[in-house]
Amino acid sequence: MSTFPVPVNLADKLAQFSELWSQKKVAELNDYEVKLAKLKGEFVWHSHENTDELFLVISGRLTIQLRDGDVVLGPGELFVVPRGVEHCPVAEEETAILLFEPAGTVNTGDAGGPMTKAAETFN
Repeated sequence: MSTFPVPVNLADKLAQFSELWSQKKVAELNDYEVKLAKLKGEFVWHSHENTDELFLVISGRLTIQLRDGDVVLGPGELFVVPRGVEHCPVAEEETAILLFEPAGTVNTGDAGGPMTKAAETFN
């Protein structure tokens, strides 16, 4: 039996979950994962020593706090946090984002703690 590739509908995938700060893997590209997440509130300050991290806002507003100042993103805007840069995502309202990062990247980076969660894969 052959499997025909189908496009990923981000709105449909986002409608399938409500858990905040939980990454859902929707695609793989080489050694990278494309993940969706819903955010509200403040995450933890952390960094990723060996990789950049791409945030793309689908809906809502996301502030990425950096030690040198904040980056505020609205729908359709993206920002790449360079490797090793400490950051803290904050969403005042529920915000849907797409993340692009190497497979196995820990969501809390070097901080660890109770918000650490492995990405879940959609069936």
